[in-house]
Amino acid sequence: MDTADSGARESNEPNTVTPPLAARHPVIREHHGYRLVDDYEWLRDKESQETLDHLRAENAYTDAMTADLENLRENIFAEIRSRVKETDMSVPTRAGGWWYFGRTVEGSSYGISCRVPAEPGADAWVPPVIPEDGTLEGETVILDCNELAEGHEFFALGASSVTRSGRYLAYSVDTAGDERFTLRIKDLQTGQLLDDQLEGISYGATWVGEDYIFYQRVDDAWRPDSVWRHRVGTPPEGDVRVFHEPDERFWTGVGTSRSEKFVLISTGSKTTSETWVLDMDDPTGEFRCLLPRENGIEYDVDHAVIDGEDRWLVTHNADGPNFAVGECAVGELTDLRSLRQLVPHRDDVRVEGVDTYRDFIVLAYRAGAIGRVAVMRLDDADGYGTFEEIRFDEELSSVGAGGQPEWDAPVIRLSYTSFVTPAQLYNYTVATGERVLLKEQEVRGGYDPRDYTATRLWVTARDGARIPVSLLHRTDLDLTRPNPTLLYGYGSYESSMDPGFSVSWLSMLDRGMITAFAHIRGGGEMGRLWYDNGKTMSKKNTFTDFIDVADDLLDRRVTTRDQLVALGGSAGGLLMGAVANMGGDRFRAIEAVVPFVDPLTSMLMPELPLTVTEWEEWGDPLHDKAAYEYMASYAPYENIGAKPYPNILAVTSLNDTRVLYVEPAKWIAKLRTTATAGEFLLRTEMSAGHGGVSGRYERWRQTAFEYAWLINQATGRTD
Repeated sequence: MDTADSGARESNEPNTVTPPLAARHPVIREHHGYRLVDDYEWLRDKESQETLDHLRAENAYTDAMTADLENLRENIFAEIRSRVKETDMSVPTRAGGWWYFGRTVEGSSYGISCRVPAEPGADAWVPPVIPEDGTLEGETVILDCNELAEGHEFFALGASSVTRSGRYLAYSVDTAGDERFTLRIKDLQTGQLLDDQLEGISYGATWVGEDYIFYQRVDDAWRPDSVWRHRVGTPPEGDVRVFHEPDERFWTGVGTSRSEKFVLISTGSKTTSETWVLDMDDPTGEFRCLLPRENGIEYDVDHAVIDGEDRWLVTHNADGPNFAVGECAVGELTDLRSLRQLVPHRDDVRVEGVDTYRDFIVLAYRAGAIGRVAVMRLDDADGYGTFEEIRFDEELSSVGAGGQPEWDAPVIRLSYTSFVTPAQLYNYTVATGERVLLKEQEVRGGYDPRDYTATRLWVTARDGARIPVSLLHRTDLDLTRPNPTLLYGYGSYESSMDPGFSVSWLSMLDRGMITAFAHIRGGGEMGRLWYDNGKTMSKKNTFTDFIDVADDLLDRRVTTRDQLVALGGSAGGLLMGAVANMGGDRFRAIEAVVPFVDPLTSMLMPELPLTVTEWEEWGDPLHDKAAYEYMASYAPYENIGAKPYPNILAVTSLNDTRVLYVEPAKWIAKLRTTATAGEFLLRTEMSAGHGGVSGRYERWRQTAFEYAWLINQATGRTD
């Protein structure tokens, strides 16, 4: 093992706390001729007193084993809080005759939604400046989430949507963490709640005019499978189901075009999609299918008006895996392969979608592992211009366009950030290219971006693939010697880890740590094939890529095995579990947050949330023996061995419906009785969901707990 030269670790008295050992209640599972005895499946019963007692015992043990980190936790929490401008407000966004914005107030955990009338005669696209102290004339609070959260251990806001006139607000709340919401309607003229109350619905609420709300319900596996229409002022028993998706692989969604001409229902699996449409001026009419689904083909539509004619802009993968953009007249979408091309397919550019306004089109795409934005003005003779990229100076940065809902807006909102640049928001005037800075994230305490450095290196994987890796550290860090390093990874669902600023990371960086982001296969940084080569029967590439990055950092003497720690959450938690089995000797410690570490068991249970739709991501071990064998060869829980492991911290939530708490609970229980070395800790939030605790102060404390453990493992520090 490599030796650290960062100084001796602080010595502590031996901890005599006894770890809880879960009882063994064997359950036999048999599939495809394979037989597994699972001693800890009983932990799945969250109503069982034995389960709850065990989880509380694990929490008590974790508290005892991390008690010496209390000072470090408090320091990190104080650092995060000291850097955040606690009393702040968002930049107002124009919608109809109002400017909408949010406030946060020091001492309050949740945001406050406000609005102010748009002044007649004022520049319609220059937002008013909101004072920190006091209010603007005419400013009103439309929703105070602190009031809604009062008396609840957990609170999350789902929908928050106002009608075009500004009269009604539809909002939904979750007070358990299970992502099931109750929707209410508030009359903003009177301030009173209407009698309407929709229970147990999914995310979102879409207004169609002033009288109707379209929303989604879920099936027994908590899959959003249907879209419903509710008429304001009527009981929910009279709501009409306007769309139902019977295929368990498919999830539904509903929204409107920015032009407010169409209601769009999207239904899609991991590999196939379909869109249904309804004219907004006929909200009780029948939806029609734009183009019937074709297995393996994904498409998405947006409405544009070109030379006075309604057109569909279609982002699709019929021409290749990295998607293209075509167009046709509304009513003529019959064949994706015969569309007029606006953005052709390219092997080195991943098209992510278009966003249409009256006078221009915004294109989001990815090239060179970086997300980019381009704009096309609709002013040429044939209606279409050319896309021009909006550029910023930093190489490792993130830019996004959006936040301006108005169809006829001449400006878009540009968001910009990097690993070292706090978030910035611009008004970008499309006709002139002028950008005006509206707001920059304020970091209290004298932050200077020159104190930190972000670089990109490329690691060659064992099969020759080139993996981008982002490194972040203090500029004055001595790189001539190894340093404590956190290696972060995800690598699933084509999700990209784009450069972004976080005040929380500063607590690690200022303690001499390097943060490395491994952009491994299964993610989306390098295009659709990068994703395809890290899923289903190629999933192991995700894990070996991460290990290869770790080996490269060790070979370069960036760090040592005694200073290297790893972090991943959800599907990234599966990554952590697989890496612990396959290459755990590279790491001193691993943290797995809401980790998907028992994927084979879950994928064999179609009654669970997500399972059936996830078969296209991971494989279908229930019906496919080859998929079963492949998943069994890497599933973290299945492959725990009698060998030394790095120290492991697993963090989960009792009410998580995406990755059930039972997975990390079983994983830690089996590690503790099987591994020959390693300290294994489990922390379960007893009133939270997949996203962890709610409320910004509670989240900061959770972050402080997790970072204190990682910092201590990598550096030995307790301050």
